[in-house]
Amino acid sequence: MEAELYRQVYKVVLQLANLKSPKNCQYRDHHIVLTYLWAVLHDRPIYWACKKCNWPSYYRNRPLPSCATMSRRLRSESFCKLLSDIEKHLIEQNDRSLCRWIDAKGLRVGYSSKDPQAKLGHADGGPAKGYKLYAVADRSQGFVAWTVKPMNESECIVAQQLICNLDSQGYLIGDRAYDTNRLYELSATKSIQLIAPQRYPNAKGLGHRRHSIYRLRSLALGTTTFGQSLLNSRIGIEAMFGQLTNLGCGLSPLPNWVRTQFRVELWVRGKMIIYHLWRRRNKPHAA
Repeated sequence: MEAELYRQVYKVVLQLANLKSPKNCQYRDHHIVLTYLWAVLHDRPIYWACKKCNWPSYYRNRPLPSCATMSRRLRSESFCKLLSDIEKHLIEQNDRSLCRWIDAKGLRVGYSSKDPQAKLGHADGGPAKGYKLYAVADRSQGFVAWTVKPMNESECIVAQQLICNLDSQGYLIGDRAYDTNRLYELSATKSIQLIAPQRYPNAKGLGHRRHSIYRLRSLALGTTTFGQSLLNSRIGIEAMFGQLTNLGCGLSPLPNWVRTQFRVELWVRGKMIIYHLWRRRNKPHAA
C-alpha cells in the first residue's frame, strides 16, 4: 500500500510544484517534499530517507539531499507553502458537506520527555503530557481545518481560530466543551450554526445572564428529532480520528524524533496528506 500511496504523492507533488529551483539552491522544493513524505510514509526519521539504500531501485536514479539540507529547507517558507497547497488540493477534490464536526485528540509524549513545548493536560479520559490535534472534519472532504497546540490549551480558545478559517454557512457540531456564547457568536459571523449539548445538563436553568440567541437556538434544536440526528452524527469525527490513527502508515503515537511544536505540526501535515490520499483511494470505505 505504501508504494501505491507514494506514486499518488509523486503525481500530486509534481502537479502542484514550481519546478524552478530556488535561488542558490541545488534541490527544488518538490525534491525536499518527496524526500520528507517518504520518511513520513514509512514512519522513519529524515536521515533514513536521505540514504539511497532505503529507496526502491526505480527511485535511486535521482540525487538525494543531505540531512543538513533537509533540516534547513524544512523551515523554508516555500516548502511549507507547497506542503499546505498539496493538502488543500486533496481536500478540494470533493464537495463540502452541510454538516461538519469539531473535536480534539491527544498526541502523547512520555512524562520523561525533555521537550519544553510539550505540556501537561487532559486527554482520552486522563492526565497526559504532549500536544493536541484540534480539528474540524467534513464527511466528504476529510479534515478541512486543524492545528496542533500544547496539551493544556483550551479547546474553546483554539476553536475560535479554527472557526475563523472555515467556509461560510452550514452546521458545526461539537461536544459540551464547545457550548459557550463566544463560540456561538463567532460562528454566526460566518453564517454557521454551532450545535452542542448543554454544558451542564442537570442545571435547573440558564441563570440570569444574557445568552446568545444562537446558543438558545442550538439548545432548542437539541430537543427536536433533527437536532438530535445532528448531535448523533458527531460520532463521524471519532471514526475519522480512528482511521487517521489506525491506518498502517497513519498518525501512530509520535515517534521519538518528532518533538517541539514545529516538528509535530510538520509530521501531522505529512500524515494528513497521506490520509487524504488513502480516502481518495478508498472512497466508499472511508465514507
